[in-house]
Amino acid sequence: MRIGELAARAGTTTRTLRYYEARGLLHGRRAENGYRSYDESDLKLLRQIRTLQDFGFDLEETRPFVECLRSGHPEGDTCPASIDVYRRKLDELDSLIGELQAIRAKIGVRLATVDGTDPLCELGGQEL
Repeated sequence: MRIGELAARAGTTTRTLRYYEARGLLHGRRAENGYRSYDESDLKLLRQIRTLQDFGFDLEETRPFVECLRSGHPEGDTCPASIDVYRRKLDELDSLIGELQAIRAKIGVRLATVDGTDPLCELGGQEL
């Protein structure tokens, strides 16, 4: 398929696909007429990238998943490098959740101070 068809099927733009090519995540083959040519495996790579980005992964974090698919694995998250990225992302999310919980607790205490409510009610029953 040509770049426009791939972009449409992947729900993205040709500009994005060219950017992915420049970053080495997508490898279009050139047909005799000079047009880029792609197949279903390229669509699978793009879907993997898009899913991971929807989960909050940056583009570089998708690289191990793409490489895993390219190496012949049926899924991009079955290789050790991909699993390592998952672990790092979970650690990052856990840290962010902890920071947000601490901020929420401070806001709950402040709200209780200014309006006289029970801070545990504002925190959904969670202790400070």
